[in-house]
Amino acid sequence: MRLSWIHFALFVLPPALAQAATEGDAFFESKVRPILVERCYECHSPDKKVKGGLRLDVREGWVKGGDTGPAIAPGKPKESLLIEAVEYANRDLQMPPKQRLSAAEAAVLRDWVQMGAPDPRDGGPAAPATKKVVGLSVADGRKFWCYQPVKKPAVPAVSDPAWPRGDIDRFILAKIEAAKLQPAPPASAADLARRLYFNLIGLPPTPEQLDAFTKQAANDQPRAVAELTDSLLSTPQFGEAWGRHWLDVARFAESSGGGRTLLFKDAWRYRDYVINAFNADLPFDRFIREQLAGDLLAAATPQEQSRQLTATAFLALGPTNYEEQEKQQLRYDVIDEQLDTLGRAFLGQTIGCARCHDHKFDPIPQRDYYALAGILSSTRTLASYTENVTKWISAPLPESGRQETILKQYEAQVAALEAGLEKAKATVATLAKETTAPVAKPGEAIAATALPGIVVDDSEAKVVGMWKHSKYVRSYIGEGYLTDDNTGKGEKTITFSPAIPKTARYEVRLAYAYAPNAKRAKNIRVSILHADGEETVFVDENQPPPIDGRFIKLGTWRFEKDGAGYVLISNDKSDGFVTVDALQLLDEKDVQAAQDQAAVGEPGALTAARKEQKKLEADLAKLKKSGPRRETAMAVQDDKEIAGTRIRVRGIEKQRGEEVPRGFLQVAMTPETAPPSDHESGRRELAEWIAGAQNPLTARVFVNRVWNWLFGRGLVRTVDLFSTTGEKPSHPELLDFLASRFVEEGWSVKKLVREIVLSRTWQEAVGAPVAADPENFLYTHSNRRRLDADQLRDAVLAVSGTLDLKTGGPNIAGAGDIDANSTSAQSIEYAYVYTDTRRSVYTPAFRNKRLELFEAFDFGDANQPSGQRAVSTVAPQALFMLNHPFMLEQARLAAARVADSTAPDAEKLADAFRRALGRPPTTAEREKCLNFLSKAAKPAEAWAQVQQALFGCLDFRYLN
Repeated sequence: MRLSWIHFALFVLPPALAQAATEGDAFFESKVRPILVERCYECHSPDKKVKGGLRLDVREGWVKGGDTGPAIAPGKPKESLLIEAVEYANRDLQMPPKQRLSAAEAAVLRDWVQMGAPDPRDGGPAAPATKKVVGLSVADGRKFWCYQPVKKPAVPAVSDPAWPRGDIDRFILAKIEAAKLQPAPPASAADLARRLYFNLIGLPPTPEQLDAFTKQAANDQPRAVAELTDSLLSTPQFGEAWGRHWLDVARFAESSGGGRTLLFKDAWRYRDYVINAFNADLPFDRFIREQLAGDLLAAATPQEQSRQLTATAFLALGPTNYEEQEKQQLRYDVIDEQLDTLGRAFLGQTIGCARCHDHKFDPIPQRDYYALAGILSSTRTLASYTENVTKWISAPLPESGRQETILKQYEAQVAALEAGLEKAKATVATLAKETTAPVAKPGEAIAATALPGIVVDDSEAKVVGMWKHSKYVRSYIGEGYLTDDNTGKGEKTITFSPAIPKTARYEVRLAYAYAPNAKRAKNIRVSILHADGEETVFVDENQPPPIDGRFIKLGTWRFEKDGAGYVLISNDKSDGFVTVDALQLLDEKDVQAAQDQAAVGEPGALTAARKEQKKLEADLAKLKKSGPRRETAMAVQDDKEIAGTRIRVRGIEKQRGEEVPRGFLQVAMTPETAPPSDHESGRRELAEWIAGAQNPLTARVFVNRVWNWLFGRGLVRTVDLFSTTGEKPSHPELLDFLASRFVEEGWSVKKLVREIVLSRTWQEAVGAPVAADPENFLYTHSNRRRLDADQLRDAVLAVSGTLDLKTGGPNIAGAGDIDANSTSAQSIEYAYVYTDTRRSVYTPAFRNKRLELFEAFDFGDANQPSGQRAVSTVAPQALFMLNHPFMLEQARLAAARVADSTAPDAEKLADAFRRALGRPPTTAEREKCLNFLSKAAKPAEAWAQVQQALFGCLDFRYLN
């Protein structure tokens, strides 16, 4: 036991920690630094001012802190003044003071502090974004090992030619012999069976499967391993286990994350695409092309076209703050996340670190970042750049044969009705404008009491800053209106806090003073706090108020009786005069009644037009309810505008520098690299460059990932970082040999996996550390490994007999019915109760709420690509296995499978051990368990406790 823990500490933690350190620096450069530059440097850098004695442009600034002490307690966001300030938790400490950070920005800073506040900046002033800071030039970078072309090396000779089963073993044995060491003997048949099942399909073998394998292995173990390997590779469970590996790399999730989370109703299609790709052994280079440019590739059938469209969800699945109001900033934040993901996933590069400046460590100049960004800015990922809460693109999927004909006929009917409805609405609006009398004559003021509903005049609002009282525009409410006089931007707000007499849904209207050619602001931010959350809308006061010449509708929301709702108008970043007159709230039932009453006695033409509109609305609703439904998938598509993009100085979208043509990373390009097309976004050529056999990174990175997934550690331990900040390979020749073979054999994942697991190296027995090689870099033996979170859960369900092996399909009830502007998604995610018993790859993958077992056992981080999960050992893990209701229930069910048998207790105990641990009990274990069972007053409970102990023991969680 003691040796196994030492072994774990030496061999599992170091690679995870090494990668965590470099990933922390990358997280700072790509996520944290842009926020500090844009939102904090104005008050906390010497280039502008240093308020409160706090500098945030250098690491030592937040370490030392300002007048109130250190700004950050690394690893402790709840104890960090910086987090307290940006979350507005203290009314006397709110930063930035003019406009609080968005929920997504605050979450980035909180996550940064939680991970220990990694900060690679030195103690001097922040370097200008246009200068090279540290790192390699492109020319020097081409000399670094990972950027050099892959060359297939000669297989080395070994002193013991009988030991190797293949070329992998010869590369491994050559280094073992050079160190004057010996490889370990082969693992036992039982250990190999358990190792094969968990590594290839993520499930434990049944006692019957164990017996069959050990019986065959007794006669010819290599042949038994080969046949079992081929059998497991052909099962659908292989794609589920290995697809899960890739879903970690693709930062797969089924919600957008953040406080205003949205559900990705079609994300399951991408999950199924990945699983099916691994089961079908889709060549990995094709797998890359489809995920980056599937919508641009030719397809022979509708099914193939659907598959390729679905694959492009890889670019759309990232964590995104869809309600960000600065839509161009949101657009470039999405592009940054896409670049970071594809860089890590396919190339092992932290491309995102070059958003603000030349990469500090690697040969990636800022121009290369924006050359790639130009490809993605020529790609459409967001459905709209104008909606208050935008969303992703839902692409219609083609069908074949008669079904496609039916769908096209239905869609034509819908389009015709929608066109007719728009025309009818326009007619009603025109006639109503000509016949409806205004509330008051033009140019006349009106008392607030003369208006229906809840009316709050500006004189009753809370005013911050110097607003000017005016009566210049005569059609005001009450005694005049307020204007910011186009000064003090960001310093002035007006807050209406209406008294709500009853809980209901209210239409919220804002009155402002309009005058033609008066240089009114077009982008006035209005925040509404209602019973279900907070909304932000923007008002254009250059347009006349559409309701009675006074009001504009902000929206309809629920407010509670005597609740704390408010409407706040800010002049922050407004581009002209801001005027505020009054606020009106109308119960939505009263709005409809008023419209119906207004229709009485109106001209016949208007009445007829209204009836026609209502008829068309009813016909359209009926058609949509009864018609066939075309399936959709998350996807991307080429934008209408194809062009390069400008460098964003310090990564800030509005601070634009020179334009950069679209292109790729210079350090990994060859003379054969085709430039982006003038007629497409360039994603097709991007995919060709990444998936090309001449790219020095792609095959190396993926081969190393496969090695890591099979051994628990890569030949390059920092599996997501092939760079100067990552580690060098322990066996560079073997890495290049496997990368070359991988390409030569058609990028077949199954062939690569098979070759590795059939090697003697992979089949070695678990051994203790060797003094000459304490971290087992030479692979003299196998390392004991803990099952990952998915394997643990699936193993528990398999042992209890409740595992549902149904494959594919949607898995979140109600996800498809939610509109982007609804808050219902939050309710589904935050209140979700996990009751499914399907494999863990199908468990809903929310960003805000994870299954508790996944949280305890280091599930992958869905907010960034991850090819290597962290492995921690903490007390809550043992407590979860022993005390959690899920574990207690599964132990009871597993025990019932055994206890209901009429066999003797000794046989039932042996069966329980073999199902859970893959081995019979030792003599001591058998004696203690039988003694416990013989004294039990309630046998069923006693058996459940025995099973609970089996789930809680190390041999269940760890794999030899």
